[in-house]
Amino acid sequence: MAEAVTIADVCPSVSVVIPLYNAGRDLPDLLHCLRNQTYPSDRVQYLLVDNNSQDNTATLLAQAVPTLPGLQPLTEAEIQSSYAARNRGIHSATGDLILFTDGDCRPQPQWLERMVQPFADPAVGLVVGQLTALPGSHWLERYAKHRELMDQRYTLAHPLGAYGQTANLGVRRSALGLSGLFRPYLTTGGDADLCWRLQRSAPWTVAFAETAIVQHRHRSTWSGLMEQWHRYGTSNGYLHHLHGAKRQSPPSARRIFYILGRWLLKEVGLGVGSVVLGQKDWVQLVATPIDLWCDYVRYRGQQRSQLPAAAHTIEPYTPPTDLRPT
Repeated sequence: MAEAVTIADVCPSVSVVIPLYNAGRDLPDLLHCLRNQTYPSDRVQYLLVDNNSQDNTATLLAQAVPTLPGLQPLTEAEIQSSYAARNRGIHSATGDLILFTDGDCRPQPQWLERMVQPFADPAVGLVVGQLTALPGSHWLERYAKHRELMDQRYTLAHPLGAYGQTANLGVRRSALGLSGLFRPYLTTGGDADLCWRLQRSAPWTVAFAETAIVQHRHRSTWSGLMEQWHRYGTSNGYLHHLHGAKRQSPPSARRIFYILGRWLLKEVGLGVGSVVLGQKDWVQLVATPIDLWCDYVRYRGQQRSQLPAAAHTIEPYTPPTDLRPT
């Protein structure tokens, strides 16, 4: 006789961990997205972790408890780091699977459902969902959308190994026993670090759930965009120190002049007419020089990065006995 299929087989339990810092502006829309998930609500635990916010985040979380089944507000006030906040959530998680997103993200209604599906393969330890841009009218938001700045296909193709950004990432909870959790004192690069450690700890595979969509708001200020790219450089510096990631080479004047010359002759020369006719966004014409400046800022971030001694600490984790791999 065939073994009976249980609800746990069809719909495994899921814990969603979301770190929050001064998220009062974003929380109403985020909570709305969580309420609209198509996955069975009785199989989901929402762990929203306030990381010492100075706005009304805590108040909004408390008010939301009666309106979102499974919501459990948590606090991480000791360490100011989104990774420490995620660890706080993991320690309170009861789900077989743990999914991550961020406060400024908007998971689409079938996000949970589609992120869970690849885990039906017991060899899958990590699932990476896709990130797309929230609709934005500012020209910098349109630039980021045009360049697909947070597309997870790029992180999956990293030469050191596939990883996913924590804005849309899932992990099998049992896998964390060998790899440990996030480095709580790391401020950037923790997503790649965890994914690489997890894959080295056991022969887990990484699946790409391209239709599990989370929308992310891109930067709408020049300072915000520069801070983002400086942080990317800092992350690469940290990952070079921790994992031997290849360092970015210094900007070459010859390469810069070649790219700018090609940009003027081909992209601008051939594209102005399309902009005038309304067939192309003018932002696409200036994307190349913005790319070059972002590349320079990333290099500066890498050069200035200094990995804190405390960032070597990996927080241990012991999963429940029934979740440990055999």
